[in-house]
Amino acid sequence: MLVVMQEGASEAQIQKIIARLVEDGFDVHRSTGVIHTVLGGVGGREDFDTGVVALMEGVKEAHRIVSPYKLASRGFRPAGTIVKIRDVEIGGGKVVVMAGPCSVESHDQIERAADIVADGGASVIRAGAFKPRSSPYSFQGMGEEGLKLLRDAADRRGLLVISEVMDSSQIPLLEAYADILQIGARNMQNFNLLRELSKLRKPVLLKRGIAATIEELLLSAEYILSGGNYEVILCERGIRTFETYTRNTMDISAIPVLRKLSHLPIVADPSHGTGRRDLVPPMARASVAAGADGLLMEVHHDPDHALSDGAQSLYPDQYGELMKQLRMIAPAVGRTI
Repeated sequence: MLVVMQEGASEAQIQKIIARLVEDGFDVHRSTGVIHTVLGGVGGREDFDTGVVALMEGVKEAHRIVSPYKLASRGFRPAGTIVKIRDVEIGGGKVVVMAGPCSVESHDQIERAADIVADGGASVIRAGAFKPRSSPYSFQGMGEEGLKLLRDAADRRGLLVISEVMDSSQIPLLEAYADILQIGARNMQNFNLLRELSKLRKPVLLKRGIAATIEELLLSAEYILSGGNYEVILCERGIRTFETYTRNTMDISAIPVLRKLSHLPIVADPSHGTGRRDLVPPMARASVAAGADGLLMEVHHDPDHALSDGAQSLYPDQYGELMKQLRMIAPAVGRTI
């Protein structure tokens, strides 16, 4: 259920409501906005009468949340969530660009990538140190050494770092080196991993699974939120359909739908969404126009010789040109780049 406190409700009144909800079996999550404090109650008795709470002192309104995802719903934080990392805000007025190669390949490669990414105006460098590949014979990443190289390159240019975590054993490493932990599409419903990440107080970017519905994506986000980690960023990265021309089918419509249903920021990944570098710019432009809070794109100084995902990685000049275009599009929808 959802309890919205009146403007100016005292802390004593809020605590009394929390105590009552806990007494009736609810796990209570508190969200303090500019005007109202919102209490989200998860669990509890099915026959619980919301009218009892609605009449308590300091309560503006109380009602049941009919959607299966309680904490990820827009009602929990009507004003939306802004994930802030140092001076970067994801979900605010600026479209945050995260760019870089698919994976860390060498010291020279990631240093050149950091220069390209920063010069173009991105705030975050992306690259994988652990790579989930369809073939066991493909390049699997450099591991901790790759994370060290990525962190050093990012710090040299004042960039944040996002990198993928594949299982629970890698969490301590990623927590030490990355500013944002990425959950790949293959792990969207790895609930054991999601539970472990819910214990962190570090941003998590959750990618939509290749065959996942929007509700399933939000329920996966609920796993992280329910453990107390509210720093969750959703990512639309394309879904698998009967179309074979592109690697996946980029679901641009998911962006405004997620903005309507959830308070969480939404990032679009046109690189994985299409699998083709010639389609990345138009899908990136469309994502910003549709309301994306950020973009996650692959950029490589020499894509033709990349060890992974070269076909969907932008050339440096393509990336630079795209950033110029995005700076013209963003103001049309009330945003900046």
